[in-house]
Amino acid sequence: MRNIILSILGVLLIIGAIFGAKMIIDSKTRPKPRPAKVVKTVFVDTVQNTTIPIRIGANGNLIAKRRLELFSEVQGIFQGGTKLFKTGQKYRKGQSLIRIDASEYFASVQSAKSELYNQITAIMPDLRLDYPEVYDKWQTYLGSFDMNKSTPKLPETTSDKEKYFITGRNIYTSYYNVKNLEQRLAKYTIYAPFDGVLTEALVNEGTLIRQGQKLGEFIDTDSYEMEVAVGKEYGDLLQIGKSVELTNLDKTKIFTGVVTRINGRVDQSTQTITAFIEINESSLREGMYLEANLDAKKEENAIEIDRRLLEEGNKIFIVKDSILDIVDVSPVHFSDKKVVIKGIPDGKLILNKPVPGAYAGMLVKIFQEKESKTSSDSNSISTNIK
Repeated sequence: MRNIILSILGVLLIIGAIFGAKMIIDSKTRPKPRPAKVVKTVFVDTVQNTTIPIRIGANGNLIAKRRLELFSEVQGIFQGGTKLFKTGQKYRKGQSLIRIDASEYFASVQSAKSELYNQITAIMPDLRLDYPEVYDKWQTYLGSFDMNKSTPKLPETTSDKEKYFITGRNIYTSYYNVKNLEQRLAKYTIYAPFDGVLTEALVNEGTLIRQGQKLGEFIDTDSYEMEVAVGKEYGDLLQIGKSVELTNLDKTKIFTGVVTRINGRVDQSTQTITAFIEINESSLREGMYLEANLDAKKEENAIEIDRRLLEEGNKIFIVKDSILDIVDVSPVHFSDKKVVIKGIPDGKLILNKPVPGAYAGMLVKIFQEKESKTSSDSNSISTNIK
């Protein structure tokens, strides 16, 4: 009996301890703290619609406008000249770029010229007897015939009899054979057609040059062209002779070019039109990468903002009574970082920088530059007093 009573008392003590602990815990409950209301500070701009020039960005590599690829039409040994045939070598107009040994071919040309001279000399007695009226001009021609110079043009015939007589003696055949040989002899020397520089040299002095072999490349370093692709919607706005501003990749140098040619066909794959810009600047180099800004048109009553401020669905945030609101706009032109939009009245406050997590109805505070300066000045004064 005694054990039963002790067991009942033990159970009652345990139950009482549990209820007592629960009451103590419930008495210590605290109210949950309310989260502090955070008001984000935003940067804004006041809308002022103006005329925005639409500038089309394009880029490309410079290519020499005048380029000469050097090929050999004859065969022989490459002879050295006054200048080494090396990359970067400059030549003036009329200077010889390449000289190929033509001594053997030159001998055959002189032989043909000598044969022509002998044929004309052989007909002189017959001309004196049968055609005395034309004898003097043919005698003058023989007197002007120089074996070391280009063969002079044959005298013009004044009658059919004279023409038939000259033709019957194969004078014309021999003359045109000599002129053909002289034309080929001139191909043993290649002259610079303009002032420029050698950008590629594929042969050296003493090399055996074969017919049809490429020898190098020669360009004019004063005039370059850049090919750019422009959207077809701006094709009608491009004009030949229009000035174009060009810059290098570092934006440290500015050049001025002129639109010289516009392709009349639209590229089917990219739907763009090719335009060519000419730049006359000796400091440039072929292959340089430049960026061009083409003035396409001017958009009235528009503003230009950062592309990051344009929300999905062509909307932007405005600030109205310290609350964010969202309005519809009409984008006109997109560039790499900017967008030109229309449809916002003057005086509206729009965001200057994107706000993470922004939504319509969000409470914000406009950043005041004057207040910032005042607070910074007061902080500096208090620091100096200390």
